[in-house]
Amino acid sequence: MIFKAVGDGRPYPDHGLETAKQWAAVAPRQVRLDELVTTKRTLDLDALLSEDSTFYGDLFAHVVQYRGTLYLEDGLHRAVRAALQQRPVLHARVLVLP
Repeated sequence: MIFKAVGDGRPYPDHGLETAKQWAAVAPRQVRLDELVTTKRTLDLDALLSEDSTFYGDLFAHVVQYRGTLYLEDGLHRAVRAALQQRPVLHARVLVLP
């Protein structure tokens, strides 16, 4: 299994970070793919196959840690790409919510 679980939606409260500039204040770190719960059930194949999918966005995935669980909020295509390349970790900005 690639991820800990496949979710559908965000089970955590709104954190107020919406733009890449706001997320940039959160330092990136490595997270294991098998510790992530996705917040999306579907993947945009164009984003997965695009060579410049991060050109206009953040280079790092966005993860929210809530009640001890890591939720992959943005960057599902990066995570799947890492799994296809047999990399067990992903660089992500991890926002910790109380």
